[in-house]
Amino acid sequence: MLRDGDNLLVGGRNLVYNLSLSDLAEQQRLTWYSNEQDAKMCVMKGKDEENCQNYIRILARNTNDRLLLCGTNAFKPVCREYGIHPGNYTMVKEKPGQAVCPYDPHHNSTAIYVDGDLYTGTVADFSGMDPIIYREPLQTEQYDSMSLNAPDFVSSMTQGDFVYFFFRETAVEFINCGKAVFSRVARVCKNDRGGPHRFRNRWTSFLKSRLNCSVTGEFPFYFNEIQSSTELIEGQYGDTTAQLVYGTFTTPYNSISGSAVCAFSLQDITDTFEGNFKEQTALNSNWLPVQSSKVPDPRPGQCHNDSRTLPDLTLNFIKTHSLMDESVPSFFGQPIVIRTSYRYRFTQIAVDPQVRVPGGKTYDVLFIGTDNGKVIKAINALSAEKRHGVRPVVIEEIQVFPVHVAIRGLKVVKSNKQEGRLVVISDGEVQSLRLHRCDSNKISSCSECVALQDPYCAWDKVQGKCRSHGSGKWGEESYFFQSISTGEHSACPPPKASKDTSSAGGLSSNQPKFSQDHQPSNNQPDGQVINIIQEKTFETNGPSVAATDVVSYHYSVETLILAVLTGSLSALMVGFIAGYLCGRKCHKDEDDNLPYPDTEYEYYEQRQNMNRINYRIQAEPKLLPQEEVQYAEPVLVPQPPKMHSPKSTLRKGPQNNSEALFQFQPDTGYNGRDNFRGRDNFGTLRSHQGDNYRRGDGFSTTRSVKKVYLLLAVSHTRPHCLLHLQGLDRVATVGENETRRFLVYVENFERVFTLSSGTCVMTRQVTIA
Repeated sequence: MLRDGDNLLVGGRNLVYNLSLSDLAEQQRLTWYSNEQDAKMCVMKGKDEENCQNYIRILARNTNDRLLLCGTNAFKPVCREYGIHPGNYTMVKEKPGQAVCPYDPHHNSTAIYVDGDLYTGTVADFSGMDPIIYREPLQTEQYDSMSLNAPDFVSSMTQGDFVYFFFRETAVEFINCGKAVFSRVARVCKNDRGGPHRFRNRWTSFLKSRLNCSVTGEFPFYFNEIQSSTELIEGQYGDTTAQLVYGTFTTPYNSISGSAVCAFSLQDITDTFEGNFKEQTALNSNWLPVQSSKVPDPRPGQCHNDSRTLPDLTLNFIKTHSLMDESVPSFFGQPIVIRTSYRYRFTQIAVDPQVRVPGGKTYDVLFIGTDNGKVIKAINALSAEKRHGVRPVVIEEIQVFPVHVAIRGLKVVKSNKQEGRLVVISDGEVQSLRLHRCDSNKISSCSECVALQDPYCAWDKVQGKCRSHGSGKWGEESYFFQSISTGEHSACPPPKASKDTSSAGGLSSNQPKFSQDHQPSNNQPDGQVINIIQEKTFETNGPSVAATDVVSYHYSVETLILAVLTGSLSALMVGFIAGYLCGRKCHKDEDDNLPYPDTEYEYYEQRQNMNRINYRIQAEPKLLPQEEVQYAEPVLVPQPPKMHSPKSTLRKGPQNNSEALFQFQPDTGYNGRDNFRGRDNFGTLRSHQGDNYRRGDGFSTTRSVKKVYLLLAVSHTRPHCLLHLQGLDRVATVGENETRRFLVYVENFERVFTLSSGTCVMTRQVTIA
């Protein structure tokens, strides 16, 4: 965006609009499309068709009759010069735009004409890896992170003998502690002609310093990333006359969302460049200030009549020491406006400087654009009284565009024919807004007008209404009542409701002074809309004015706790009922739920029980010593009644858990091939097939031990007791009150056998030898 007299030039995609400042009427449209060959080549290089257009990124007026336009031209920058004629522009010539205009439309760049020379900050290659500050033929060191380390340029300006550039970049001095982005201000001399020999095309005066926008304290909170800045503003702040630059700063996108506005004095910037240099003596060393004795003479970074005569010592020093040690402090000691909101961030800023109020004091009125379509109007209420100290007052917040549309440009334009306007630009629209809404019919009392704390508004005691800046006898306090610092005046009766001074979404910002009942009408024709890209999708007769953000509803802590407890209890009840119903539905016989309902158990091999029937043991090859493997996994399972079993004819006595339990002796072990370990880590027993035996399915790795003995201890309390061992041709008789032990030799333990006690009482011990 560039103002040219009473016209406003707005660069877009393939077009430049010439608009009238009075009503934003379109005077002329400059069309500039990329040629077909460049567009095809851009697509072949991997870029999409949307980016392979001609985006106008540079608008600068070099002389009284020349206008410079530069566009990305499908990733092949080109510049054109236009002749300026009354009411229109005509093209004069075209030239390459490398190092003047960026390749990518998303890359930030800046340009300014100074004494007929164009100074630019951009990238000079297709990949965007070669950042540059350029004035033909001088440039910064190429691919040197000490000079520029992935910068995003914001703006540029000139003052005195220097040209200043504002940008953010990856901080090389912080690299040992991680990756961080710092805001910078850099400067070069206007009369820099380069150095001798290999420095003939390099800046000899390039220096840069950090901009410190932070909340002060023992542990400062930094807003490290500059997003925009204003032109140089000269004004009176307390008893100090200073030249200030305002800027919007944000935190990184992956941290706590915060935005701030800080002001920096040109004198503080100059003092920083006159201070110590910063250096890193070794790769893993800290960055420390350079001792004054090590700085060569003449001092690097100064302007000289002929820089080509500088000694190599000075040139080599500035090549490796372009960073200054001290950072530029905020002029007021802290940010003016702070917002910590996840809903939006600051993007742009414009300032109407030194607005005079009744009584003679002056204030800078700030207009801050956000990425959700808002414009925030704010001031520092203490700036007219003292330099140090901030009392932020957010006067109003205007929803200019829909919440998903970011504000890309802000500019305050004034002319003698009409009052000032605020031009607001997004990617698709241009709006022109009034700077104030003092004459709203919603403001009906003196206290309401004064409570606005708006430098444009004061209460006219003669006419009895709120009047705007510039009215007759505006500067005389005897005719107008106003109080910017407090919002209260002794001559005005107190307002009906107490003024809300709570925080409006920030650490130190006050609520805007429009209450819900005193908002200007949305139907008031405050601006006009011109669509410069796509079809209009946001209909409006003017901007809406809101006192603050619409606060989303939040539950209280008590409500949240109650909801969590209620949900937990409900889940427990539902789980209990569901489990109970499933248990009733899937209920089994009571004996099935017992671990050992009787003594009818089988010892079997878990992985071989499917092939036990009709299985014939093969010859057992000998085990090698290294092949001896121990297995022990007992499985005790209740067996269904078997009619062919001898025990099926016995009368079962009362169930006793002691009759049904087997316990293996812990002192038995595996001591060779003829011994068998009956317990493993799980207290289980597993049989063995044979040495080196594998099942037919190829998955078994069991071994067998030939001799297995069962030591049974049986007691008896009845006259006659028969002991049947299924699978063994043996029947033992135990007399009354007698306890006998049987050592049973089992030749093939693989065969399933069941111990039936009948009326005998078997001890809870089975010893396997």
